[in-house]
Parts: sequence; structure tokens; C-alpha cells
Amino acid sequence: MEIDEVLSVHAWTESGQTYVWCAPGELREAVRGLGGAGNRFLVARRVPDLPDVFAQIWHEEGGDYRLEHRLGAARFSGTSLTDPDRAADLLVDWAREDDGWDAGVAWEPVAVPPREAAPALAPQVAARVEDHVRALLTEGYLGIDRLVEETVYLMEEGEPVSAAQVREVVARLWTERVAEQRAWRGLTDPDRLTRAFAALEREGIVARQDFTCCRSCGLSEIGAEARDADRTRGFVFFHHQGTRGAAEGRGLSLYYGGFDGSAGTTEAVGRAVVAALVDAGLSAVWDGNPDKAIELTPLTWHKRLVG
Repeated sequence: MEIDEVLSVHAWTESGQTYVWCAPGELREAVRGLGGAGNRFLVARRVPDLPDVFAQIWHEEGGDYRLEHRLGAARFSGTSLTDPDRAADLLVDWAREDDGWDAGVAWEPVAVPPREAAPALAPQVAARVEDHVRALLTEGYLGIDRLVEETVYLMEEGEPVSAAQVREVVARLWTERVAEQRAWRGLTDPDRLTRAFAALEREGIVARQDFTCCRSCGLSEIGAEARDADRTRGFVFFHHQGTRGAAEGRGLSLYYGGFDGSAGTTEAVGRAVVAALVDAGLSAVWDGNPDKAIELTPLTWHKRLVG
């Protein structure tokens, strides 16, 4: 039965549309919508994500649907299909992890280029890399590639490390973190926060997670996120320093407002934000003062790795 079913998947298209914890019908529609200029492919990862595990579909108008999936470093297969519904059904079955989802299809191997051999890190350098990676994994917002990039950047002030060296550490610690997450049952607080922010987006409120480094930068940059001025009435966000605090058990501050700058609009947006948070099952603390942040506390930061 697909009624109220939610897929543990994070998918995105060339056009920038994302699908996280989506319904099977949404993922099928995303596949059927492929083909036009700027929207020719879709990539999907499971939630929680694993290194080298993904599925992807490429379709250019007038051509076949090229479905490929990878399972580990050495197993990469693809097939070409003429029926968009068949391609969509296979992708949904892959997301469900159904036994035998790939049966009845003529798969062929996809060539995988060899990876750069990484020299071993010195013990003290490896320890610093691990500290950075573990902190970023707990925060939970970076995929594997961005996690590698950020860790290389953070290590620049000490002994430099290569992306290949960091990737080996990331792959190991990422897999350990995913194993920990298998014990998390049902929706976590960050899952609920994602649902609340998605609901606010539908109400015309720009909602951004882990947005910019701090409050000042967030307030100065959030306006650029309002792509449809006619239907956008306000915003809400939390910044990266807030993410770090939440991951360390200190709760989370949300900043909000109206794009017209009035106290009345800001208060109305604040009330809408609180209502969405409560509807999602979170505890929001706010006294109605438009000059004060909305606080989420208590908050258990079990942020699933999406990819």
C-alpha cells in the first residue's frame, strides 16, 4: 500500500528540485518530468546515505531513460528503458530496498575509474581529521563530497592533507555513523524540523536550515532566497553556529521576520513559525515579542545523514 507511505530517500534533479522523505508518487512524477533543457537527470540516495550507494536516471527528450545504480566501490550497473513508468517504478522499488527490485532487467556494468591511492596520515594528523569529521557528522548537513571539502579546508592551517586521504576517513566514520542511526526509530527532532520548514515554504515563508555562518550574515543574505516576491511574506532560518550548538545539546535559536520590515509582519511570521513547529511535534518557546528569537528546547539532535 502506498497510502501515506514515505520513502527514506533524498533525490534531486538537474533543475534544482529536491525530494526528501517523499511519497512514491512524488518520485515517480519527478522521473516523468525529466527530459527538457536543464532538467535531464535525477540522482537519488537513501536515507541514511552510504558511500558509493546511489541510483540515477538520465533522460533527454526523444531518447531512452538511462537508469544506473551503484552498490559499493566496485558494483556499478546500468540499463536503458523506453518506458518512463517502468523507470520510475524501478527507482521507487530501489528506494524501498525491495528484495529483487532489479530482477527482470538487462543490466550491464558501468566502468568505474580507479581511485587515487592515499598515503597514510600521521597519527596526530589523523586524530585531528577525525575530530573535524565527527563534529560535522553530528551536525549532519554535509554530504560525503562536501564533508571531504570542508575537512580539507579546516586542516589547511596545520599539516595539509589531500582529498583522497580525507575521503578514506570520511567513508569509515560515515559508515559508523549510519550504523548508529539504524537504532533511531521514527521521526527525530531534526526530521520534524525539516517537515515544519517544508510546511512554512508552502505558506510563502522562506525557511532555511544551517544558513550562513551567523545571525548577521543570515539576516543580510536571506532576502536573496525569496525568488517569488509576490507570494513570499517572510523568512525563518538558523545559522551554522546554531547548528553546532544544537549538535552539542544547547537547543536551537530561530530567526524570522517579514520582508517589509514591519513589527506586525514579523510577529505574524513568528506565530506561523511556532504553529508549524508545534504541528510537527516540536517544543517552541516564544513569548510573542518580535524582537526575540524562537527557541527550540528541549531538542535531541539526531540528524540523519542524507547525502
